[in-house]
Amino acid sequence: MVINMTDNMLAQLENIIQDRRQHPKAGSYTNQLFEKGVNKIAQKVGEEATEVVVAALGQTRQEQIGELSDLFYHTLVLMNQLDISLDDVSTELRKRHQPEQP
Repeated sequence: MVINMTDNMLAQLENIIQDRRQHPKAGSYTNQLFEKGVNKIAQKVGEEATEVVVAALGQTRQEQIGELSDLFYHTLVLMNQLDISLDDVSTELRKRHQPEQP
C-alpha cells in the first residue's frame, strides 16, 4: 500500500512539474531551473546525489529523507526537461525484471 501512495505522490509531483513547464509562474523555483536549462538541472541532480551520500553516512533519518526527497524532485525536473516520464522509467524497470525467456 505504501508503494501505491509513493507512486501516486511521484505522479502528482511529475504533473506539477509539467504544469510549471507549460504554465510558468513568477517566482517558481521549478521555472527558475527550467530557465537555466539542462546543464543547471543536471548539476543540481549531481549536487543532490552527493548530499544524499553525505546524509546516508552520518545524518539523521529525517535529514536522509529530506535529501532523498530533494534528489527525487530534481530528478523529476531533469526527466521532464529531457521529455522522459515516470511511465518511461517504469517500463524500463519492468523490462529489467521480467523473467528471461528460454
